[in-house]
Amino acid sequence: MNASQIRQAFFDFFEKKGHKIVPSAPMVVKNDPTLMFTNAGMNQFKAFFLGETEPKNTRVANSQKCLRVSGKHNDLEEVGLDTYHHTMFEMLGNWSFGDYFKEEAIGYAWELLTEVYQLPKDRLYITVFEGDKSDNLPADEEAASMWKKHISEDRVLYCSKKDNFWEMGETGPCGPCSEIHVDLRTDEERKKQDGKALVNADHPQVIEIWNLVFIQFNRKSDNSLVNLPARHVDTGMGFERLCMAMQGKLSNYDTDVFTTLIDVISKKAKIAYGQNESQDIAMRVMADHIRATAFAIADGQLPSNVKAGYVIRRILRRAIRYAYSYLDIKEPVMYALVPILCKQFAGVFPELEKQEELVSKVVFEEEQSFLRTLTAGIQRFNQYVEGNKSSDIVDGEFAFELFDTFGFPLDLTALMAREIGKGIDQVGFDMAMAEQKNRSRKATEMKTGDWVELIPAKNPPVFVGYDNLEVKTRLLKYRKVEVKKKEQFQLVLEQTPFYPEGGGQVGDKGTLIFGSETLKVIDTKKENDLIIHYANKFPTDPEAEVTAVIDAEKRQLSASNHSATHILHAALKQVLGDHVNQKGSLVNDKYLRFDFSHFSKITEEELAEIESIVNTKIRENIILDERRSVPIAEAKAMGAMALFGEKYGDNVRMITFDPQFSVELCGGTHVKATGEIGVFKITVETSVAAGIRRIEAVTGPQAQELLFSRYQMIEELGGLLKSPSDPIKGANQLLARLKAVEKELEQAIKSQAGDEKETLKGKITQVNGVNVLIAETSVNDAGAVKDLAFELKEEVDNLYLVLGYKAGEKAMLTVMISDILVNEKGLHAGNIVRDIAKNIQGGGGGQPFFATAGGKNPDGIQAALEQAMTFVK
Repeated sequence: MNASQIRQAFFDFFEKKGHKIVPSAPMVVKNDPTLMFTNAGMNQFKAFFLGETEPKNTRVANSQKCLRVSGKHNDLEEVGLDTYHHTMFEMLGNWSFGDYFKEEAIGYAWELLTEVYQLPKDRLYITVFEGDKSDNLPADEEAASMWKKHISEDRVLYCSKKDNFWEMGETGPCGPCSEIHVDLRTDEERKKQDGKALVNADHPQVIEIWNLVFIQFNRKSDNSLVNLPARHVDTGMGFERLCMAMQGKLSNYDTDVFTTLIDVISKKAKIAYGQNESQDIAMRVMADHIRATAFAIADGQLPSNVKAGYVIRRILRRAIRYAYSYLDIKEPVMYALVPILCKQFAGVFPELEKQEELVSKVVFEEEQSFLRTLTAGIQRFNQYVEGNKSSDIVDGEFAFELFDTFGFPLDLTALMAREIGKGIDQVGFDMAMAEQKNRSRKATEMKTGDWVELIPAKNPPVFVGYDNLEVKTRLLKYRKVEVKKKEQFQLVLEQTPFYPEGGGQVGDKGTLIFGSETLKVIDTKKENDLIIHYANKFPTDPEAEVTAVIDAEKRQLSASNHSATHILHAALKQVLGDHVNQKGSLVNDKYLRFDFSHFSKITEEELAEIESIVNTKIRENIILDERRSVPIAEAKAMGAMALFGEKYGDNVRMITFDPQFSVELCGGTHVKATGEIGVFKITVETSVAAGIRRIEAVTGPQAQELLFSRYQMIEELGGLLKSPSDPIKGANQLLARLKAVEKELEQAIKSQAGDEKETLKGKITQVNGVNVLIAETSVNDAGAVKDLAFELKEEVDNLYLVLGYKAGEKAMLTVMISDILVNEKGLHAGNIVRDIAKNIQGGGGGQPFFATAGGKNPDGIQAALEQAMTFVK
């Protein structure tokens, strides 16, 4: 089977077993502070495991895009060096939410592998959890006995917590697991050594292929385990490894998942794959890393210098450096792999193909940017190594210099160091990094306690804020957190009118009234499926009835700005083209910010047209058509825009302002009619990344205030220019007068310089056959002095010229040296001016024949001129 057939066979098998095949969640995680990226197929189902949400389907299966480059699960350092680790990979998985458990999961796995895929049974090994005293957990004899129905007892191995107790992170759902390993060695090798001895021993041909996790517990922040409300199955099979086993290869990179990419890289580098290990590693790294980078960008995460964006940037830079150092590719190349990748995944992850142009553009710009500094950074690294040959460790401060000056991620410097047998001073790097960051960084870290449940919740909390600004409710649970060393509380209500931050819209603020006690809600966010209210204190009587009241004015202003982004989005498509897609937004009560895909600066005429369309739609007072539970297929058929990188359920909320103009899937709050927005005014249009533009705008009272203040400014300007009816005419007249005065001044300076040249010629003396002119000049314009110096050089042979002059409160020095003195006598104007500039408390530099310097001490000019004589003597 080829890769596509292998994937489809998985879907077909589990569909026949009553599973719903669901789409992959975005690789970039939202609404979960414990995760930056989806690192396993189960991430999107976390709320089901915790009992916070009731699943519509108790059996599902899919292929999930995963990224493992940070936190607890980090495979970055192994990628490319071995044959089976990846940054981005597909995780084939099947799940049971409180439905079947160990026996069915084990039976399904065995049937698929041995009957559908027909993997040889004598090449398979099973591991089960051996128990752990620290967690007071016994061995998983139940799973072991079930496996023995399918496979001989000597192939069922008991392994430690490290390998056979699966945890998503430091806290959260977890449980014992059974791994299925496959031995891909030759028959000859298998006769020499039993495969069981190589299980979990990092052998490249004896590898884990499928992990069946039996989710039973929740790991609390104090490290204790508590039983979950129900037991679940979470399995994950590495698609790339499965293809290797199915296609009889010894490396994931030899399967058709990667060979197409590697072939293109090989042709670009004009180097055959399979001839040189270090070059092969480089090609594997590039093929792997372009997948991770491209999918992350398609899911809405642009490379940047912070958080998830920095992770993506460092993955891409790691690949660029490998191409540069091992394949001698010193121009952008990664972007050329994007179209191949898009074609490969067209029927599986269509979001990539739909954004091919954007992804290619972003990757190209990132490559260009990093290549500009890579050469200089590598040279600096080599200089450091040459000067520190006796040390086995690269100093942490130097590693930070490469990071800070040349944009080298630490793991890139560590890789370069490792290649020459050196380690990295991690502690020193961390200290240097900490010093650069804000001193209060530690104070901003949040320490989170466990949830305390007051009322058992049968259903997830309900948001009623589309219809109500105030509601009576109860406190379900809470937890205490520490933010900036201050105590804070996160509260979950049975129902709430507070909109949680999402879709670019900020969370609501307001009050919670417990009896006679009022708490301020300073923010509202969403974590998994929980709506969390942030308060600075805890109610005295948490079991009292709660009246939840949002700040209605802030909500209305935010809603106006949110609706304006929908109209703006449609207007952008109308003016610029259908390629425009939202790439991010911020909506609050003050203004709106909208990021979108577009590849050039928007002209003034286009901005005016966009603004006009939006204001026309506002004046039309279009009534909001809101539909809250529309099947997603039906919504898309009606033309609703779904945003890339967002996860949508089976039923969606559809927001329409004229079905022929703006139809979007959105969970935010909106005005009831566009007229409520009032007026729309663009304030900023700029670039935020390659292929991404940004518009900022204001609406309603803020727009009115802006327009009024600008009108006042124009009136004041008209008064100052004595042209109240036409300030622009007055300004043009003033500029014309200024230009005339500047021309007169320029002529005066030239005349002065001409007179000064003759005066200076009379001051030339001879020292050892050199015509020396060292003097203070009355000309105080830098351009005029430069022209003067070059004219004197043309007219006087063997000239050594040093001029000093005052420009306002500053001291200036100019050095000009004839070419013959530079070439034969070794004089260097740049070195000279740097030395004598110390007298004027300044600095400078330049070329061997011409250099300048400036300083803040005019009284030192004479001393500088006197010192200048020592160089020619």
